[in-house]
Amino acid sequence: MDQTEGFEAERARLVGLASRVLGDHAEAEDVVQQAWLRLHGTEAEIDNLPAWLTTVTTRLCLDRLRSRTPVPSDDVDTGESTADPADDVTLADTVGLALQVVLDQLSPRERVAFVLHDSFGFDFPTIAAVLDTSPVAARKLASRARAKVSQPRPEDRLADWQVVDAFMAAARNGEFAQLIRMLAPDATVTADDAAILAGTPRSIEGREQVATFFNGSAQAALPVFVGERPSSAWFHRGEARVVFDFTVRDGVVRAITFRAAPEVLSRVVRRDGDRRRD
Repeated sequence: MDQTEGFEAERARLVGLASRVLGDHAEAEDVVQQAWLRLHGTEAEIDNLPAWLTTVTTRLCLDRLRSRTPVPSDDVDTGESTADPADDVTLADTVGLALQVVLDQLSPRERVAFVLHDSFGFDFPTIAAVLDTSPVAARKLASRARAKVSQPRPEDRLADWQVVDAFMAAARNGEFAQLIRMLAPDATVTADDAAILAGTPRSIEGREQVATFFNGSAQAALPVFVGERPSSAWFHRGEARVVFDFTVRDGVVRAITFRAAPEVLSRVVRRDGDRRRD
């Protein structure tokens, strides 16, 4: 396999990595194209092309992050500590849509260390090579980032209605990866008897299964309040027929209940964002 074929085989992975680091798909595509130009222009002998491309792409992302609004210094104490939270269960798959907001508050090196380790499973020696630091320092960068992600500032938390609307937009647009990020691992879908009679599934269990069900669907669903709860509802001929009642905690969708009982539908009010429609 020549370098061009090798690069094309890695392109999708590199775009995914850059998108997660930068939070911008178009910018990620640009960075990966820059990596291709670097590859095309190098005369160095490359023993491991995927590793080389990962390092170059990540360093290009780091340059992009550093060119953005300045953030606090990420200098770390490289001394060993005993209880290192980097060994805890990773958080990147459960913090949901709010993750991107919090990532924007991290220093560039914290962000890279966190994404490479928690989202893509790179070990700390590899991350250290990318960041030109020691494995101990890379571990501490990821640890500090994880601490910030696990306790985001109150002003960075998404409101429930934002999570509901973002989830439904991802469903309509067929953005499966986004749905996965917004669902808790043990997410469930249930339904009341009236909704089941209307044709909804009785039960769906697990993030993958829930995301698969919603992926590309909900084209006729609109944002509503049911009482004070932000929800969505399927409308037919101008009337709400089935409510999608969301349970959201910590920016993540934990459960969705389909409801079509008359007493529920009678409380449906259309909304724009967090405001009722007149």
